[in-house]
Amino acid sequence: MNRGFQWLVGLSIVAMLAACSVGTLQPEGPAPAVPSSPSSPRELGPLTGSLTHPKSRWVPVAWSELPGFDDDALHEGWSALIANCARPNAAFAPLCREVRQLALAETEEQRQWMRQRLQPYRVESLAGEAEGKLTSYYEPVFEASRRPTAMHTVPLYQAPAGLVARRPWFTRQEIDTLPQAQAALRGREIAWMADPIDVLMLHIQGSGRLRITEPDGAQRTVRVAFAATNEQPYRSVQQWLQSQGVTKVSLWPDDTKQWVAQNPQRLSQLLWSNPRYVFFREEPLSEVDASTGPVGAQGVPLTAGRSIAVDRDSIPYGTPVWLASPGPALPLAKLAVAQDTGSAIVGAVRADYFAGTGAEAGRVAARVNQPLRLWVLWPK
Repeated sequence: MNRGFQWLVGLSIVAMLAACSVGTLQPEGPAPAVPSSPSSPRELGPLTGSLTHPKSRWVPVAWSELPGFDDDALHEGWSALIANCARPNAAFAPLCREVRQLALAETEEQRQWMRQRLQPYRVESLAGEAEGKLTSYYEPVFEASRRPTAMHTVPLYQAPAGLVARRPWFTRQEIDTLPQAQAALRGREIAWMADPIDVLMLHIQGSGRLRITEPDGAQRTVRVAFAATNEQPYRSVQQWLQSQGVTKVSLWPDDTKQWVAQNPQRLSQLLWSNPRYVFFREEPLSEVDASTGPVGAQGVPLTAGRSIAVDRDSIPYGTPVWLASPGPALPLAKLAVAQDTGSAIVGAVRADYFAGTGAEAGRVAARVNQPLRLWVLWPK
């Protein structure tokens, strides 16, 4: 009789647990209510999720640690979060339905949602260093010709046949001088440009827009997107200039062009100081495409002022990030999303800020080289 009673009690407990489990399921419908109170330190829990971060340490913090969080116009950054949901990482994907529902919400409602759904973690190096470096990049716009002319003599290439990822190909100097390298690229020209420094800038930025003059005289604008590299190391032309005794190298590319004008016989030497070479693919540019930036390494279009390039070994693609930089060129405290990478973007607290498209964005990007702090905003 006692054994029968114990069996009934056990069955009742199992039933209660099952009922509790079913009660936690969330039906499809409106996003859950957002509490008005911010998270407190006692809510901070351990880092969860399957993503690893071999170059960085994430330290849980209270929202109050984020400089300017209550002042950012979050609705301006929401488009980057929505773009992120086209190819989200595994941790952020379950939140995308709510992100889309809040697209037209008031900024304060979006801010409360972030407090409820996300947990800030300060990004540090494995040695505990929390300050790093912020630089900036942009999408340049250049004039080009579909055919070589007396003015347009510098080609942009598609990737050559037989190029193998992670296997070094000819250096920049060899591409310019070796017959076998030139033979491999013959017929792979996308367009021709007039200024070799502009071509180098396009290689460094990784993508851009071309206003191409076709053989019949018609003009159209296309995008040239990053396709591959020659897998040679990147070397800074500005650092090379400094090694040559040039003391003022601060406004890229104007200062470099000025140096070339004064030292035309050394142009090739300057170009060859960076052995890395970039190959492109041509993409049509619709009205929708023209309103966004190029597609970053995450596979989604970049959002001006809200997308950053990061080191993937520190921050996974698709992660919302709070970045803070005191300037001096561009003081920032705002929401961004890790959506791109770059060969020079290496380290735990390191970001490249996408400034946008065109000459003004280029002037902004050229000035930014300043201290940085980062917080990842990870789903709870």
